[in-house]
Amino acid sequence: MRIFGIDPGSRRTGYGCIDTDGSRCRVVVCGAITVPARTPFSDKLTRVYDELASLLARHRPACVAIEEVFFARNASSALKLGHVRGVAMLAASKAGLPVAEYAPTEVKRAVVGYGRADKRQVQQMVALLLGLDEAPAPYDVSDALALAVCHAHTTSSPLAAVRSVGRGGVRSWRQYRPQG
Repeated sequence: MRIFGIDPGSRRTGYGCIDTDGSRCRVVVCGAITVPARTPFSDKLTRVYDELASLLARHRPACVAIEEVFFARNASSALKLGHVRGVAMLAASKAGLPVAEYAPTEVKRAVVGYGRADKRQVQQMVALLLGLDEAPAPYDVSDALALAVCHAHTTSSPLAAVRSVGRGGVRSWRQYRPQG
């Protein structure tokens, strides 16, 4: 399965695409979409959309994993992040791809084993899990790859089918009850 991870940001949007066979993951492509600081915000959104749409068309993933919105102290920054996130979701939707959303703590738990891991720990574990010689940089890239790895781990677990139920669904193996 090919999974495309997106770490949205108003300054830099990280992306990472992996292939997985259920037990191993390998990087297909990764990088960051960077737009000059003085670019009008609407033009930044257009550029992020255009580049993501192009990447999704070129690499043809089966799905997209994106980070959920987190609460920030600065409302303006959170709003801008929400716009970029919306553009990323639109690009995936227009490509006909399902979108899975993960909280930052969920990604850290899946990749590092600890939901409060710092960015450096995530970066190092992503490199280890994907067999990379160097840790992916900047953090936006390692975070995007971590999202893809998180989705790979989540979809290969017995809870994967139940997880798709949504917010009201099973959130832990302790809550899992087999059908039938």
